[in-house]
Amino acid sequence: MRPLTLDDLLPLDEYADKRQEFFASLSRYLDNYRRIRIGPELTLVFENRQTLWYRVHEVLCVARLAEPDRVQEELDVYNQLLPSRNRLQAALLIDVDEKAPLKSLAFWSGLRGDDLRLQIGVDSVPAQLLTCRPEDRCIGAAHWVYFEFNPRARQLFADWSRPAYFQITYSTYRYDSPPLNEDIRQSLLDDLELSDQE
Repeated sequence: MRPLTLDDLLPLDEYADKRQEFFASLSRYLDNYRRIRIGPELTLVFENRQTLWYRVHEVLCVARLAEPDRVQEELDVYNQLLPSRNRLQAALLIDVDEKAPLKSLAFWSGLRGDDLRLQIGVDSVPAQLLTCRPEDRCIGAAHWVYFEFNPRARQLFADWSRPAYFQITYSTYRYDSPPLNEDIRQSLLDDLELSDQE
């Protein structure tokens, strides 16, 4: 997928003036096309140019970064989260119990990528954590994961007659997401197709 560039970004003041409008628009987009709940505590949010455009603007706005070299550094980091050939990338968000956050995060410290998978009929595509160091897995309530599609998985995912959903089997947390609706599934297929063209 084509990386974000400096030319894609708005001036900070222009973005700040419409920040609430952009947030509302992104929330609708995520709900309709990019966000998938898996049980009561996990949410997958799949990234693409539109979601990362908002993320980058938020970082730049909060940090008040405007120097082109510093902005480019941020773009270089965030562009790594774009879908690439045969790969979808997502943030895996963990709802943390605010009354016992350390206990809540400790439960997830052993999470591995293959505990999470995309089920397509009887076939599956396991997730991979972008980093597997213990200190990275246990420091926060968000992880970056990706799903690598081989040719068979790509073909199956494009077959609308096969139900697709996400499944996690980690310790006592064992849930399936609802089946992917047509809008979400098509959006993810579009990501894979766009990545083929780059």
